[in-house]
Amino acid sequence: MAILFLDTSALVKYYVTEPGSTWIRQLIDGRDSDTSFLHVIFVAEITRVEVAAGISIIERIGRIHKAQKRREYDRFVSDLLHRYAVIPLKSAILRSAAELTQRHPLKAYDAVQLAVALWQERALKSRGLSLVFVCGDKTLLTAANAEGLAIENPFNHLSSGDTIIWP
Repeated sequence: MAILFLDTSALVKYYVTEPGSTWIRQLIDGRDSDTSFLHVIFVAEITRVEVAAGISIIERIGRIHKAQKRREYDRFVSDLLHRYAVIPLKSAILRSAAELTQRHPLKAYDAVQLAVALWQERALKSRGLSLVFVCGDKTLLTAANAEGLAIENPFNHLSSGDTIIWP
């Protein structure tokens, strides 16, 4: 079992086929022999907004149809309730995110994603556990690595099933 933190760039690959989707789907859907999920998946509360916007943008540019956008958005909302461990935002996390922007060239929501992951990593370490930060953004991965997180990039796990599907 692995404990994973997925930022939006990784999580959207679960709902829309693009490079890295096959690997992300294996992580999220993986089960052991007794049908329990193999991995714990953490996401930040702001991921709700980012994935919703991402799926809508993908539909607006014509990569998916409106019906698929609605279906994938509904599936995502259900997964937030039933599959993912959602980490709420706290003032301390937002202060940490602001500090991260002073050390790394991060966009605002990327800094928040990283701050949430670092907060969760600290909570896990107190129990002898750690997480892997999964992200498809090189700048954010570099910052996460510099902050001491283990990292994985979906683009390093491409397969033949990862082609972009055009309408």
